Amino acid sequence: MNDATYGAVIPYLEEYYRLSYTVISLVFLSPFVGYTLAAIINNAVHMKFGQRGVAFMGPFCHLTAYIIIAVHPPYPVLIIAYMLAGLGNGIEDSGWNAWVGAMSNANELLGILHGVYGAGAVIAPLIATAMIASAGLPWYYWYYVMIGAAALELATSFAAFYKADAAAFRLANPRTSDAAGSRLREAIGRLPAARTTWLAALFLLGYVGAEVALGGWIVVFMMDVRKGAPFASGMVATGFWLGITVGRVVLGFVTPRIGERLSIIIYLPISAGLQLLFWLVPQFYVSAVAVSLQGFFLGPLFPAAVVVMTRALPKHLHVSAIGFAAAFGGSGGAIFPFAVGALAQAKGVQVLQPIILALLICILLLWLGLPGNNKKRE
Repeated sequence: MNDATYGAVIPYLEEYYRLSYTVISLVFLSPFVGYTLAAIINNAVHMKFGQRGVAFMGPFCHLTAYIIIAVHPPYPVLIIAYMLAGLGNGIEDSGWNAWVGAMSNANELLGILHGVYGAGAVIAPLIATAMIASAGLPWYYWYYVMIGAAALELATSFAAFYKADAAAFRLANPRTSDAAGSRLREAIGRLPAARTTWLAALFLLGYVGAEVALGGWIVVFMMDVRKGAPFASGMVATGFWLGITVGRVVLGFVTPRIGERLSIIIYLPISAGLQLLFWLVPQFYVSAVAVSLQGFFLGPLFPAAVVVMTRALPKHLHVSAIGFAAAFGGSGGAIFPFAVGALAQAKGVQVLQPIILALLICILLLWLGLPGNNKKRE
């Protein structure tokens, strides 16, 4: 819900604060600070507080951020609140992807986990657009809904993981290598683990960047370039996130039968072809269908990368490496949407299409460089 909200409220933030594309794009860039901090502290949170720490800190960051945004403060304060939301996202991305990715039937379970993420991304622009565009409510009323969601998240997560303290985590994840010092340092600075960690991190950086940039700017694009009505354009964003949701759940059961490496080599060119169709056929309905189908084939990429990492790395590095890669990848959801906004200010929002296509090609090349070990390691 957090990530998909940007696309729904960006046009109204621009009008409310009377800002340019470049300045309003700081909404996308500011969570980068939170994601970066999450990548650094993720392993320490697990070692000192266990999964209970993740279950409290992530939702608490969300709740605090949404309370600040709901009072529609001056724009600089808004940017700080989005940094805090990014920290909450990064902590949870790190913790829950590593936890589920190490389970049996990880593709299917991660498909469901990320499918629920997609479901939240479907709900957010649908309700936010209805509240703002149809009901005529101020944009910040949507964040009252987000406050309620974050409060529910905090209550359920903390209750579920209350007993998962630091001692339980250390017992379940003993060190199995002769390396000393920080596990994060081992994961990102010592071969062969570092190769897998950095390639996966860069892959997720590009993937999440493409996903959030497309989902975040599609409403503005459909309104300004395809000349769609505000509500219809908001529904295109809903279609994209719905495609991601269905793709993650459905293809989560297909991917392990094909193999993670081969399946992504198939899904990425299809997605790139749909992006090309979206670019070259300037029709509103063709664009809407192409974007929805693109979401379907982009859906399983994140879960597949996590599964490959769990198979290529020893268990004691899962939280450090996957957490770093997931949080690093989340930074792409800040950097690339900001870049689109900055370029859109100079060249128009139609720069969205070539940027997304270039990102898809780059991450395909990165995927081909990932180690091919598909055997589970402990």
